[in-house]
Amino acid sequence: MIFQNELINWYLINKRDLPWRHTNDAYTIWLSEVILQQTRVEQGLPYFNRFLENFPTVADFASATEAKVLKLWQGLGYYSRGRNMHATAQIVVKDYHGIFPNLHDELIKLKGIGEYTAAAISSFSSGEARAVVDGNVFRVLSRFYGLATPINSPAGKKEFYALANDLLYKEDPALYNQAVMEFGAMQCKPKSPNCSVCPLGQECYAFKHGQVNELPVKIRKAEQKHRHINYFVCFEDEKVLIRERQAGDIWQHLYDFPSVETTKECEWSDSLFIDRVKSVFGNNADFTFIRAKKHILTHQIIHVQFFALKNYIFNFNKQKELNWVSLSNLDELPQPKVIHDFVLEYFYKNKME
Repeated sequence: MIFQNELINWYLINKRDLPWRHTNDAYTIWLSEVILQQTRVEQGLPYFNRFLENFPTVADFASATEAKVLKLWQGLGYYSRGRNMHATAQIVVKDYHGIFPNLHDELIKLKGIGEYTAAAISSFSSGEARAVVDGNVFRVLSRFYGLATPINSPAGKKEFYALANDLLYKEDPALYNQAVMEFGAMQCKPKSPNCSVCPLGQECYAFKHGQVNELPVKIRKAEQKHRHINYFVCFEDEKVLIRERQAGDIWQHLYDFPSVETTKECEWSDSLFIDRVKSVFGNNADFTFIRAKKHILTHQIIHVQFFALKNYIFNFNKQKELNWVSLSNLDELPQPKVIHDFVLEYFYKNKME
C-alpha cells in the first residue's frame, strides 16, 4: 500500500482544479474523457466548456446536427471522436431513455468507448472498481516497477492491465485512478520529470537504475505517409466555392476547397502540373500560387499548396459535393484546421488590411 498511499497523498496536495472532478455525472465525465483523448488538458478544457455549454444534456447533444458537432470539435483532430460521440448520444437517448450509463459493461457497448474510457467513466461516476490505464499510467508503472515490455504490444497491455488491477485501491478506486493519472501527467512526465522531488523516487526502479528516459518502451510505428494536396480557391461575388469531403478519407464531412492531389510537391509553373490542372478545371483555367502549409496528422503529413483559380469549368450536376457559400456561411461549417487557418489569414486578414 506504500505505492498507493504515496500517490493519493501527493494527489490531494497537488491535483489540478478541473470542472469534471466536481461531479459524478456520467455524461459530463464522458465528455471530458473523450475530449481529452490524445489531447492535453490545457488544449481540451475550452472544448469541454464549449460542448457542455452547447449541450448541457445528452438529449441536447443527440438532437444536434453532425455539422454543429464537428464545428465545435474543429481544431481538436481525430474527428471520428466527435462523430462517435454524436452517435453515442443518440443511442443513449434511444436505448437508455436519456440516462447515461455509469457501469463498465454497459459503457463498453457504446460507440467510441474503449476499455480505458469505460473504466474511467464507471470508476469516476459510480465508484466501480476498474483500473484506469492510459499513457500516464503506463509510464508511472513502467518506470516504478522497471517494466520493459512494450506498452503498445499485446503482451505489454496484458501485463500492465494485470498489474494496474492488482494495485487498484478498492476502498476508493476513483480517488486512486485520478491520483495515478494526475501523477503521470504532472510529476512523472514523459520528458524531464522532476525526479529529485518525487515521493516515489527512493523505490523507483527507473530512477535508481538510470532508465527514466528509456522507460516505457514502445514499438516504433511505421513512418508517416506524405501527401501533397493542391487547393484551388475560387472567390466570386463575396462567395467561395467549397467541397464537402466524403467518406473514405481524412476529414470526413468537413469542408475544404476543390483540389488536385499529386505524388510530390509541384511548382505552379511545371508543365505537367499545368496539364493536370487543366484536365480537371478546363483548358482555360488560370491559377496563381498563394501560399504553402504543412499539416501534421498522426499517420500522415499533409503538404498543402493554395492557388487562386479563375476561368474554370465545373459540372455541378456531377460534383454534388461542390457548393458556393458566403464567407459568413463558411464560418458556420466545420473545416480542417489547415483550411480554417487559411480562411482567417487570406480572406479576413486581407479584408481588414
